[in-house]
Amino acid sequence: MAQSNVASQDALDKLTHALESGTFIDVRRMLNGLSPADIAHLIESSPPRMRHIIWQMVEVEEEGEVLGELSDELQAQFLGRMDAAEVAALTEGMEHDDIADLLQQVPDRITFEVLNAMDHQDRARLERVIFYPDDTAGGLMNTDTITIRPPLTLDVVLRYLRRHTELPPMTDNLIVVNRADQFIGLLPLRTLVVSPPSATVRDTMITDVVPIPVDMPDDEVARLFERKDWVSAPVVDSHGKLLGRITIDDVVDVIREDADHSFMSMAGLDQEEDTFAPIMRAAPRRAIWLGINLVTAFIAAGVINLFQDTIEKVVALAVLMPIVASMGGIAGTQTLTVLVRGIAMGQVVRNNQAWLVNRELMIGVVNGVLWAGVVAVAASLWFDDWAIGIIIAAAMVI
Repeated sequence: MAQSNVASQDALDKLTHALESGTFIDVRRMLNGLSPADIAHLIESSPPRMRHIIWQMVEVEEEGEVLGELSDELQAQFLGRMDAAEVAALTEGMEHDDIADLLQQVPDRITFEVLNAMDHQDRARLERVIFYPDDTAGGLMNTDTITIRPPLTLDVVLRYLRRHTELPPMTDNLIVVNRADQFIGLLPLRTLVVSPPSATVRDTMITDVVPIPVDMPDDEVARLFERKDWVSAPVVDSHGKLLGRITIDDVVDVIREDADHSFMSMAGLDQEEDTFAPIMRAAPRRAIWLGINLVTAFIAAGVINLFQDTIEKVVALAVLMPIVASMGGIAGTQTLTVLVRGIAMGQVVRNNQAWLVNRELMIGVVNGVLWAGVVAVAASLWFDDWAIGIIIAAAMVI
């Protein structure tokens, strides 16, 4: 990972130098040697003016893949400059779940025009995905699956697979369905390869697999993949009918987005905030939470004002007050970080919330007593007054 980051930074530095010097031939040559994911990273790591220059130099056949790797905000920016024909052109060759994600960023008029430009089979597959909320299993799944029936022999299945020019990405299992397209089980490719050709699918398939309901939230899907080490998983409707499958690459995106959301929320920021967003767009987003923080700061100032006379008489209290505030703030941040992580991983549920609250309170008490003792001794020796030490220690514990 560290080597990848260094390589990306080196490529970005070279690209920036080439753009600034106007040697666009070098820019195009460098882009041709990068994967769509790396190009998307370079675009997101560049200021707005450079982003549009880089985008104009991306090969037409790679535009869809590059766009699929960008954040929702940047997708909306680039798609907003395209008409329906251009959007339809860049979706050619993309997986249906990725196309559905892109079409979420364009007006309904363009969406319907893109759908009408597709052939009947592709349009039918896309329509099975596009109308599901993007934060559910239905929004994550793609319809590019290979299905087989239980009575078939493995020899027939192998001949059937050889007729395909290539398998769908991330194919580790073949999905077994009945005549009504209801999910029955999975046939792992490794089992298919090592089993006798005369064996049937029914004899070799795995049946103790629970498919993913189409309306399952995406964070629950991500936790299932994490716990069970899946590469792909089938998705079914309420009647058990196979709708598609979810692959690990889409789940990784969900995990990353959840982590970004948790991290940014701790600072009151939007997870989609662009590092290079215009100042007048970014400032109002942050101003709301700064205003809330200002209100709480005034409340704290009001509490301190209640003890103004005491502080004027005992100046040492004003000197030591930042220590109490700092220790309390750090303790609160530690608790917040642990609980936000637990919530993101699905470990905080209704039946353990009270236990976790008590645990964090006890940790606070233990650390409060420990460091209150240290501060009491230090303050008493500093100001030669044990009363001040006891007061500050009591404030820290509380």
